[in-house]
Amino acid sequence: MTADLFRLDGSTAFVSGAAGHLGRVMALALAGAGAHVVLNGRDPEPLAAFAEELRRAGISCECAAFDVTDTARVRDFFARRERIDVLVNNAVTMAPKPFAALTPEDFTTTYASSVSAAFEVVRAALPGLRRAATIAGEARIVNIASMYALISPDKRIYAKPEQASPFHYGPAKAALLQLTRHLAAEFGRENIRVNALVPGPFPKRQIMTDDPSFAGRLADRTMLGRLGAADEIAGPLLFLATKASSYVTGACIAVDGGWTAW
Repeated sequence: MTADLFRLDGSTAFVSGAAGHLGRVMALALAGAGAHVVLNGRDPEPLAAFAEELRRAGISCECAAFDVTDTARVRDFFARRERIDVLVNNAVTMAPKPFAALTPEDFTTTYASSVSAAFEVVRAALPGLRRAATIAGEARIVNIASMYALISPDKRIYAKPEQASPFHYGPAKAALLQLTRHLAAEFGRENIRVNALVPGPFPKRQIMTDDPSFAGRLADRTMLGRLGAADEIAGPLLFLATKASSYVTGACIAVDGGWTAW
C-alpha cells in the first residue's frame, strides 16, 4: 500500500522546462512512477533528444515544444488534451545581470515566464485537470519556486557579481508562491491540489568543477554541509505529485538542505 501511494500509472503529467537541469530529473521521476510525460520547452532540439532518450528506455512520453509565455499556443495545446493529472510549472526565463545592468524588460520577462505563464497554463489546463479529478479522485499542480523566494542572497557568498541570484529572479519566485496559495484556495473543493517546491542550491556539475571555492561556500551555508544533487528533487516532487500527499495543498516545501531554516 505504501508503494502504491507514490504510483502514477495511467496518469498524464505535463512538465514545463523539461529538458533543463532539474526538469529532466522531474520528468524521469514522474515517468518512473508510471506517468505518461508531456515534455515541454521552447527549444525543440534538446526536447526531442531527451524524448528519444526516454523512449529508448521504454518510457512513455511526447514533446510539446512551445513557449509557455505564448498564451495562444498554451490554450491551443491544452484545448486538445482530455486529461491532465499532474501539472509541473518549472519553466523560467532569466538573463543573469548585475544590479546596474538590469532593465524593466528583464523583470517583465522573468515574471511573465514564472508567474503569468504558470497562471495561464493552469487556466488552460483546467478542463483536463477537472476531468482527472473526476476520474481519479484528484489532480495535482506543482509550482517550482526557489529559496530566494523566501530569503535574500548573502552577498558574502558570491565573490563574483555574475554568481549572485539576480534581482528579477527572487521577486518573481516569491510571487509564484503566493499564486500557489491562491490557486490552492480556488480549486481545493474540486480536489485539485496546488503546492510548491522551494529548491535550494542545486548547481550544475560544471559550476562545482569550475569554481570549487564557490561551491564550498554554498555547501557551508546549508545545515547538511553539502550541495543538492539534481536527483534529490525527485522524491519531494513525487510526494506532491501523487496521492502520498493527498491532504496537502497550499504548501511551499523547502528542499534546500536546511538553508532557509537557520
